[in-house]
Amino acid sequence: MGTSSANVVICGAGIAGVSAAYHLAVKHGVKDILLVDERSPLTLTSDKSSECYRNWWPGPDNAMVSFMNRSIDLIENLAEESDNYFHLNRRGYVFLTADPDRASAMKQMAEEISRLGAGPLRYHYGQDDDPDYPPAVPYGYDPQLTGADLVFDQTLIRRCFPFITDRAIAMIHVRRCGWLSAQQFGMYLLQQAKSSGVKFINGRITGVKTSAGQIETIHVDNASGPINLSTRTFVIAAGPLLRDVGAMVGIDFPVFNELHGKVAFNDTAGIISREAPLMIWQDPVAPYWSEDERRELESSEDTRWLLQEFPSGVHCRPEGGSGSQTILALWTYDVEVHEPVFPPAFKDEYLEIVIRGLARMIPGLIDSLEKLSRPVVDGGYYCKTRENRPLIGPLPVKGAYVIGALSGFGIMAAMAAGELLAKHVTGDGLPEYAPSFLLDRYEDPDYQKLLEKMQATSGQL
Repeated sequence: MGTSSANVVICGAGIAGVSAAYHLAVKHGVKDILLVDERSPLTLTSDKSSECYRNWWPGPDNAMVSFMNRSIDLIENLAEESDNYFHLNRRGYVFLTADPDRASAMKQMAEEISRLGAGPLRYHYGQDDDPDYPPAVPYGYDPQLTGADLVFDQTLIRRCFPFITDRAIAMIHVRRCGWLSAQQFGMYLLQQAKSSGVKFINGRITGVKTSAGQIETIHVDNASGPINLSTRTFVIAAGPLLRDVGAMVGIDFPVFNELHGKVAFNDTAGIISREAPLMIWQDPVAPYWSEDERRELESSEDTRWLLQEFPSGVHCRPEGGSGSQTILALWTYDVEVHEPVFPPAFKDEYLEIVIRGLARMIPGLIDSLEKLSRPVVDGGYYCKTRENRPLIGPLPVKGAYVIGALSGFGIMAAMAAGELLAKHVTGDGLPEYAPSFLLDRYEDPDYQKLLEKMQATSGQL
């Protein structure tokens, strides 16, 4: 059995672990850091991302808005220093509804999120004194464009997005949002970390030894045989395997995993603008079926459920550079708790439901349903706390830390999460939002009261 030592051992080389290594090594000058993962870096769930980011988060407090604003600040700094190596854009998120009651609720929520620090609201009613509506810039990012445009002018909605159903009566175009190349973003961080001395070990952590309540040894199996790594600092960044690794230090993390998929298909007819933002339908919808299809589905008890109305949130965006026809479509209509299995498997119906649900927002797809090239389905697990906020900070075992439960927002949160983790490890000054992400927040009576207000506002799409 081999023996070695390290100043810091990080379990997991997904975007959370890579960001933690980057901030510790590059920004804080910490030496002798080992990233350990049995898979290649950024390949378990980080490469299954929809690659989007936003600062648009509900309350009841401003912790998530502040956290994401900081993360986006840091992402933009990286884009600036790297000549936008990872193709950051700021096209925005567009939320749409055909329901007057939902339009009213969208307005109320937008005003709340704006007050929490997401930026100013601009109202568009189709009147002469309306402010200008800034068009989405398809490439690059404009740091000056923040907040959101709340639009009740149906003519403006149709003019901006003519491929959307004419049933849409209200729209919120959130501006400090967009997407990037997650793989290139992660690899840029990893390259910078390695340049500052971080090393990667391809191996599986099989156990953790403690002594007098302090981290002492990390046991690793790799192709060359088992290794005992002596360390005093152990960072758990295990993604959907968070609970498994937590058990090695006697901690039962309050998290669960949901399987989330995405569908990629080629829009050969060019129905959806290649310069569109992320488009999100806020109303529940029943997937589109022809009359013949409806009769066939209705005839069997096994398929009748496909005719029901599904929850809101079907969304899509263009994917790829010049010449691409790819559209990514997602719909979290069926949220079940899963034990993670790799590679994940998706129900046969998922693809049909997502694309046919999307056709309710984008009617032009209906004529193309039978002509679409075979779509591709993939995805990964969201590791979540019950209120959908991350776990970042020290653990009851001295020298142990966690950076996880980044749910479906790992790419967008990675920079602020890694920075916060590094501040905890090095004893640097902490931001105001730091207590909101500690494991021991659940022991705080004030946080328990906050939890009661969060149940319907997780911020998940």
